Amino acid sequence: MAMSERNLYVDLVSHDLALQCVDAVGTLTTVDAVLGYDPADPFAVTATFVTAEGDVVWTMARDLLARGLTGPAGVGDVHIWPCLDAEGAATVIIELCSPDGELVAQARTRDIYQFLSRTLAAVPAGTESIDLDQLIDRLLQPTPGCTEGNTDDSTDGRAER
Repeated sequence: MAMSERNLYVDLVSHDLALQCVDAVGTLTTVDAVLGYDPADPFAVTATFVTAEGDVVWTMARDLLARGLTGPAGVGDVHIWPCLDAEGAATVIIELCSPDGELVAQARTRDIYQFLSRTLAAVPAGTESIDLDQLIDRLLQPTPGCTEGNTDDSTDGRAER
C-alpha cells in the first residue's frame, strides 16, 4: 500500500505534556507542550510550546527524538539526551537553539516513549516514504489568504495598518 493510501486511514498523533524548562540561572519553569506527528510527513515530529505570547513550534527528526532516549543525539539546533531528574526519575533533555535564543527543556522519558510508540504504530521505522508528486502538488497550491503578485505599487508590498 502506498503511503498516500495509508494516510487516508491513519490519524495524526499528538501527546500533551508538561516540560520543565531551565533558564540561564537554573530556575525551573513548567511549560505546556504538545508533541505532534503527521504520517504524511513521516520523518518529522513537532513540539509546540504553548505560551501566553503564542505557540512556538519546533520541527525535528523523529529518529533524532528516538535516539535521544538512549544516548546523546543531535547536531546544530537540536540536541537530545537521556538524564535523571533530582528525584532520580528518567528524563529526556531537549536543547533547542536559534538566533532568537536557547531553550533547555526536561521531559519525562515515559511521555516521549509513549508518543514515539504511537508514531511507530502509525508508520513503522524503515517504512517511511514520501509521495513526491503529492508533495510537489501541495507546495504548488496557493496559500489561503495570499495573493500572487502585487500590482498596486502604492503599498510597496506592505500591508496597510
